[in-house]
Amino acid sequence: MSTHPKKTLLIIRHGETMWNAEHRFQGHGDSPLTETGRKQVTALGRRMEAIDFDKLISSDLGRTRETSAIIAGFTGHAAENDSRLRERNYGVLEGLTVPEIREQHGEAYDQFNKDDPDYVLPGGESHRQHYQRNVAFFEEFLAGRFGARVVAVAHGGVLDSIFRYVAGLPLDQPRCYITTNASLTIVSHGSFYSTTRWVIETWCDASHLKGIDRNFGLG
Repeated sequence: MSTHPKKTLLIIRHGETMWNAEHRFQGHGDSPLTETGRKQVTALGRRMEAIDFDKLISSDLGRTRETSAIIAGFTGHAAENDSRLRERNYGVLEGLTVPEIREQHGEAYDQFNKDDPDYVLPGGESHRQHYQRNVAFFEEFLAGRFGARVVAVAHGGVLDSIFRYVAGLPLDQPRCYITTNASLTIVSHGSFYSTTRWVIETWCDASHLKGIDRNFGLG
């Protein structure tokens, strides 16, 4: 019998926000869910009502707290906030569209697009700093502090961190996956293929959003 009982992390990306719809960088900056975003999360809440889990934890940013409150209305869990689940701090890029960024912060944007994990955006943080913050939460979950089945309401960048963490993907490798608003990702740690490891069971499943608009916006 395995000495490593299975632990499962269910990660929800927040619903569509105003800045998602306007294609603006969000980061630690924030905007509320759109009407579409609330419909997305309501559909996901109905799905989560039938899933057993121990704890609901959310990034402490407004868009994730709004999302977790809707989810909690279906599941009955009291959401706990954890700042380690925040999106990357994009500094001077936040609140701006790509054309605005090119005009106002062209040099910083060019450097950002080189995928250097140690480049610290002016007023913000590096990819590595963000990743390490997220990983601190993942490892505390693995240590058993939160329970064996935990729902984490977070951001596209946090999903990027979990993919890299589970798959061993280098920080300087560009993303090869989409992170959908109000999607459900499931990763587990336990005995798989005769070894103890992390596996991705489901990636950004949005089947509950049938008939509802989707947006792959930033942050």
